[in-house]
Amino acid sequence: MRKNILIALGLLLLTMASFTFYYLVKNKNQPKPTFEKVVKSVFIDTVFNSEIPIVITTSGNLRAKNKIELYAEVQGLLKQSTIDFKAGSAYRKGQVLLSINSDEFYASLQAQKSDLYNLLTSIMPDIRLDFPNQFQKWESYLHRFDLAKPTPKLPTFSSDKEKYFISGRGINSSYYSVKNLEVKLNKYTIRAPFSGILTEALVTPGSLVRVGQKLGEFIDPRVYELEVAINASYADLLKVGNQVSLHNLERTKSYKGQVIRINGKVDQASQTIKVFISVADEDLKEGMYLEADLIAKSEPNAIEIPRKLLVDNKGLYIVKDSILELIDVTPVYYGTETAVITGIPDHTLILSQPVLGAFSGMQVNITHKK
Repeated sequence: MRKNILIALGLLLLTMASFTFYYLVKNKNQPKPTFEKVVKSVFIDTVFNSEIPIVITTSGNLRAKNKIELYAEVQGLLKQSTIDFKAGSAYRKGQVLLSINSDEFYASLQAQKSDLYNLLTSIMPDIRLDFPNQFQKWESYLHRFDLAKPTPKLPTFSSDKEKYFISGRGINSSYYSVKNLEVKLNKYTIRAPFSGILTEALVTPGSLVRVGQKLGEFIDPRVYELEVAINASYADLLKVGNQVSLHNLERTKSYKGQVIRINGKVDQASQTIKVFISVADEDLKEGMYLEADLIAKSEPNAIEIPRKLLVDNKGLYIVKDSILELIDVTPVYYGTETAVITGIPDHTLILSQPVLGAFSGMQVNITHKK
């Protein structure tokens, strides 16, 4: 029984080997599969060198060129003004912005002026006797002395003797004390230094104002400055007087500006330089965010290409006889999305779009873009 099973297995293996041998011999002479070579189609541009303006794009917030913060130098109750001291109120140059009650201080000033007047009156007899030639001068001064008006300047001394006499009577010290109080009295009223708008009001009529307290903010809405930060490597490209194109974020409105100042200090942390641009327009407001395109200079014999076409920021693929070739180029400026390069002859064919898997020597099918 066992012998019969072994014989059957042997015959089965022999049969399977025969079929395998027959299959291999039959397929031995079949042709190998061929694969069609794929040649990628590429878009190209033709190089025409020209003068390319180098534009530096940056952004910042507007600030009024003429802007002051109002602080109190005296103490007292804020009085009601003709124009409400509120944000948005407009004032002409010289108009009262706010007024602080000065009744108590004014009374003290009048007392000091009265003391000065009394001193002058008391020395008049001595002046008549010791300085008869100067008596008329001092008498005229007394006639001009009015407690309701600013104290007039003391007469000029004709001699050292007269000066010593007047100083010895305390006239000079009393006079300058009065003048000091008159200057301080003017600080109870704050007037507009220029025509403008109140953008911030921190006090209201009837509130107690203290020395050093911030009262508000006042600006001239006609002229603004835009402060922007420029990479220090571009500092040599910028000049005062350069024209600047400004626009809002939506690019729906554009404005014309001009570089008026360039800071001479480089920020150590960011390696940038502050550039200040002057701009004027009725639509502009304090704090508005604008983007600026600064035309730094023009580069002759150059082209502008998308940055994504550069290989390691120094190479560029060109097309010669339908073959890609990687060449070295000289970038002179990198923008956000584009780069200005030199060193490529006119009529050279370059890629206008990146090619995935590109390499030097790769065969391509040219599709002209322009």
